[in-house]
Amino acid sequence: MRDTRESRLLLVLLVAIAFALITVDIRGGEESPLNGARQAAASVFGPVENGVATAVDPIGNAIGAVRDSGERHSRIAELERQNAALELKLGSDDRTRSRATELDKMLKTAGAGQYGIKGAQVIAIGAAQGFSWTVTIDAGSNDGISRDMTVLNGDGLVGRVTTVAASTATVLLANDPDFTVGTRMEGTDELGFATGQGGRDLRVQLLNGKAVVKEGDRLVTFGSHGDQPFVPGVPVGEITRVDPSNGDLTRTVQVRPYVGFTRLDIVGVVVQPPRENPRDTVLPPKPAKPKPTPTVTVTATPSAPAPDGN
Repeated sequence: MRDTRESRLLLVLLVAIAFALITVDIRGGEESPLNGARQAAASVFGPVENGVATAVDPIGNAIGAVRDSGERHSRIAELERQNAALELKLGSDDRTRSRATELDKMLKTAGAGQYGIKGAQVIAIGAAQGFSWTVTIDAGSNDGISRDMTVLNGDGLVGRVTTVAASTATVLLANDPDFTVGTRMEGTDELGFATGQGGRDLRVQLLNGKAVVKEGDRLVTFGSHGDQPFVPGVPVGEITRVDPSNGDLTRTVQVRPYVGFTRLDIVGVVVQPPRENPRDTVLPPKPAKPKPTPTVTVTATPSAPAPDGN
């Protein structure tokens, strides 16, 4: 159709008729004369609309589900990350608290004996060959460490320094078979020599074969000339077994060391010996003996028979 004056007039007329029909339909509501035509159109195009909606809705739902699922997975991953970080923090805090407790205990031991110590951490263990029991600590000559210094922790005697580098040192542990230290018995002052036996209790040979000893008796270091390699008064352990003397000039006992050599972490190297021998003051307090429970004995006396009324 060519764009003529008649065609433009026809277009205007059709638009006017359309607006008129819309106005009549709106004003008529359900009684509108166009209601039948509208229902007919709905019956024709309704199934098509429903089909399109049915086809589109699952896709929309699926997209929504994928989007929600992605958000859920992201949230779960974030929660898992936060939990892992929290567990790591808690583990770190537990380790920090454990070390702080260990350090505090060691400082109390050093204070009781008036030992000047240099704190260090165990960073390596010796090769498990033969019966060699050694550890490496992160302190050396730069920290004032030298050979033949006593090493202790909060529990007692750990060992002695054998080799020293600038920033590290090797410690021979007290349970090594090549380790020997002079000991003194608490209370009686009986002297002896303790030797390591690997994973077993220390073996202590008392100089007095007639010494009166028993299980539970405690020993400390006797000390060395010039306080090297051992300062006096460091707790060694408790007697767990007394071997028969058999008339020998010496007597042998087995001693459980206070130190757990397989779980060492924080240690102290004695860089300044005490001015006076602390003797037994560094030993931990003895556990209180349980008080005996008083017992009451009740004796029942049979009652006399009732008199016969007859």
